[in-house]
Amino acid sequence: MARSASVEGGSGRAGGLRVLFCGINPSLMTAVTGHHFARPGNRFWPVLHRSGFTPRQLRPDEQRELLSYGLGITNVVARATARADELSLEEYVEGGRLLEAKVARLRPEWLAVVGVTAYRAAFGDRKARIGPQERTVGGSGVWVLPNPSGLNARWTVEAMAEEYARLRNSPSGGTSRPAAGGA
Repeated sequence: MARSASVEGGSGRAGGLRVLFCGINPSLMTAVTGHHFARPGNRFWPVLHRSGFTPRQLRPDEQRELLSYGLGITNVVARATARADELSLEEYVEGGRLLEAKVARLRPEWLAVVGVTAYRAAFGDRKARIGPQERTVGGSGVWVLPNPSGLNARWTVEAMAEEYARLRNSPSGGTSRPAAGGA
């Protein structure tokens, strides 16, 4: 499992954690390297930079630098797999429950779940779409982002960067978030 010091080291709003990015689960490459989004075809790091969250494109082994930008990373499910479709609904639901407790403890402004299918499964919201959600998780606003996996060919790097930038440019999460579907 990836080292999550980039998440656990943040102390939430009091410590300035603006966005907690939440992947679906670790890839096998992430399990081996200990770094989130480590698979070479994953587009998370280029998208994060192109959207303006980081001043340069970080490598997976530089994930701890995210804290200096008010960012953290975690996963819905801790178990590493080759593909997310190897996870059970029960794993997603349990992961959602654990994630809610983690978010309540860390108190980021936004929980950004990368993958609408994972969000739907973890939180039982079958109608969720990409963008800000009506609900909060652990008191934080929720924004669902496109999955940066190379397997998600529907979204280009440019289109993903635009959606990630909408989150970056949004007001605080929680009670002062934009309406779902709006910018």
